[in-house]
Amino acid sequence: MAYQPCDSYFVEDMEQDGVFAASRSRQEKARIDADTQMEIADEMSRMVSEEYQEDVLDHMEVMEAETLPDVASIDIQTEIQWFMRPYLLDFLIEAHTAFSLLPETLFLTVNLLDRYCSKRVVYKRHYQLVGCSAMLIAAKYGDRKDRVPTIRELKSMCCGLYDQDMFIQMEWHVLQTLNWTVGHPTVDNFLQMVLQEVNCDLEVECMARYLSEVALFHKDFVSVRPSVMARSSLALARHILGRPIPRHSEWAGKYDTNVLVLLSQNLHRPSSILSRKYASPEYACVSTILEEFLARQAQIAKQRMPPTPPSEVYESSRTAMDEDMKSQDVHMTPSKGQQQVTMGYITPPVTPNAGYFASDGGVPSSRMPITPTPQHQQQYLS
Repeated sequence: MAYQPCDSYFVEDMEQDGVFAASRSRQEKARIDADTQMEIADEMSRMVSEEYQEDVLDHMEVMEAETLPDVASIDIQTEIQWFMRPYLLDFLIEAHTAFSLLPETLFLTVNLLDRYCSKRVVYKRHYQLVGCSAMLIAAKYGDRKDRVPTIRELKSMCCGLYDQDMFIQMEWHVLQTLNWTVGHPTVDNFLQMVLQEVNCDLEVECMARYLSEVALFHKDFVSVRPSVMARSSLALARHILGRPIPRHSEWAGKYDTNVLVLLSQNLHRPSSILSRKYASPEYACVSTILEEFLARQAQIAKQRMPPTPPSEVYESSRTAMDEDMKSQDVHMTPSKGQQQVTMGYITPPVTPNAGYFASDGGVPSSRMPITPTPQHQQQYLS
């Protein structure tokens, strides 16, 4: 059986190739148009932001002053004390990392927590509940909706210590106490504004954010404005990493020297949770870099301060005087202006509060046990 050639197959195939080519051409043109529109939108957004940047900055500085917590009001709390704060912050940082929330959400959470503690008496058993409610409010305010934690998840993280109704009631109570003023320019917001002027690498940004989160654990930085904290932590981050200071505007290049020095003095022994968080490659391992920097600084300081050798003239004269006194069997009586040298242990001062040194707020600290009395002093006293 002889097969006849069919021309329609080849014609149809050529027509389909033409349809597909036309479709691909339209898709490519639509993609180019979309990219062009995005570039135009970004350029217009940049021009508008530059035009209103000073007004936005002025408004942010006004808002940060109005939404600062009052440290003196937190000091007069009856149950919660400052030494409890690091434990709650460790929990909030772990929850913040578990839910993959934005960096600004953590700073806003701590701000809401401190502002509520400035206005209401908080019981010890409700301290964690207030922190979880503050995180829930902060996530709803500025984070992605698919990452906002649910009440069931927060209850599970608290090991079922609170009922679901308690989270709802506390969330409403925090909002009512703060007069529904949630907006607060955080350290991360000001940090992004400074970084927009100069393109910084990832290490500088992560190091500045790490230093800012270290400051959350200390009482001295609670009343520091976020704008000052952002610029000071960025300047200290550049110093630690050995980066040159670029040319900023007058506002962005201005930082507080006192805050920078105080922050540098509180970098030793940071929170283990926070250090482990910033030791990951996602954050450029900046906590490890900071540990190495502090170790080098300690080594340099140790080399610059060698032990002072004793004076040979003084030792020789002292030896001659002792031999002369032994030969004459003379005992010197110390006068009023002289200081008698005693051997053994120094008698510890009497410590109040049942033998404990008082910590912040006069609360005894279990990390400062009673100084034991040496055995030879007990025998002497008996």
